[in-house]
Amino acid sequence: MFGERLQIARKQAGLSLRALSDRLDGAVSAQAIGKYERGEMMPSSGILIRLTKTLGVGLDFFAAPVGAKLREVDFRKHSGTNVRERAMVETAVLQHVERYLLIEEIIGLDSSHWTEPFPRETVATVEEGEALAHRVRAEWNLGIDPIPNLTELLEEKGVKVLMLPLPDRVSGLTCMVERRAGDAVPVIVVSRNHPVERRRLTLAHELAHRVLKADSKIEEKAATRFAGAFLMPAEHLLAEIGPNRRRFGFAELMVTKRMYRVSAAALVVRCRDIGIISSDQMTRVFMTIGRSWRREEPRPLEGRDQVFECPRRFERLCYRALAEELVSVTKAAELLGRPVTDVEAAMDGDAGDDSDCHQ
Repeated sequence: MFGERLQIARKQAGLSLRALSDRLDGAVSAQAIGKYERGEMMPSSGILIRLTKTLGVGLDFFAAPVGAKLREVDFRKHSGTNVRERAMVETAVLQHVERYLLIEEIIGLDSSHWTEPFPRETVATVEEGEALAHRVRAEWNLGIDPIPNLTELLEEKGVKVLMLPLPDRVSGLTCMVERRAGDAVPVIVVSRNHPVERRRLTLAHELAHRVLKADSKIEEKAATRFAGAFLMPAEHLLAEIGPNRRRFGFAELMVTKRMYRVSAAALVVRCRDIGIISSDQMTRVFMTIGRSWRREEPRPLEGRDQVFECPRRFERLCYRALAEELVSVTKAAELLGRPVTDVEAAMDGDAGDDSDCHQ
């Protein structure tokens, strides 16, 4: 148990065995730290205290059980994402999911259940991602209207959604979290650093990876096609802006993108995908009114005091457990990662307008 927790803390700090030894001023060798992590030996009390200070964790962190393991970890593809960044993200995800599973266990909820629309299906072409998105909407009785809150929808279906401060080169990931053999929970992670338009696309893209499988050459493109179709159903979009368009005005695109809560670029690409405009017309948009959209989102949905698509279920469960006296205010604050005074203020209604996300 101690060794697993030490490895998690070290990886989250982004340190190799050698780097951690250096941070400890050589008080313990990299080889000895490796033995701690493998459970072959335990540190002295003095070294243990130095480890907690160096890694920025409390002594209680090393006593916490590791009840979950990540499997089927699938990062949004990015050629620049390195092994160290992935290890840091995976350990952060594991810690957050452990807290999530713990509060569900305290309340007595079945965390292993999620509403899988159908068994994972193999697709042979990018276009089949479109049909699969339509099937998921049909299975979940979503109709063809825009989805106002995709995060809330996925959480209702049993998917654990986390919004974390991921490295710049990591857009998101999906994985399964296993506590016992055959008992797995799907998790989708999005970056807190990205705007809501991009987070929604990432959520839909990662959902695709939970319902489809394909040859590695087309899987990402099929998942992207799924995401566009899931957020902007062809039938609805065609009814809103009409077929065979020759050009768009800036104002119309801004209103339409807000309707679907997607990026302006994703909207234009979607119009190309379903034949509303041609590839040449799409290129013309990106060379004229949309020439800066790849770098900066026009008329963003979120403002300084507004955060959309914020995962709230975990926070809600923590306050529920606190209200029902299933946990102490100290434990609730620990789970939420917030000061005790903030949690007490939130319980008393003195916290003001809290628009930020806490996970």
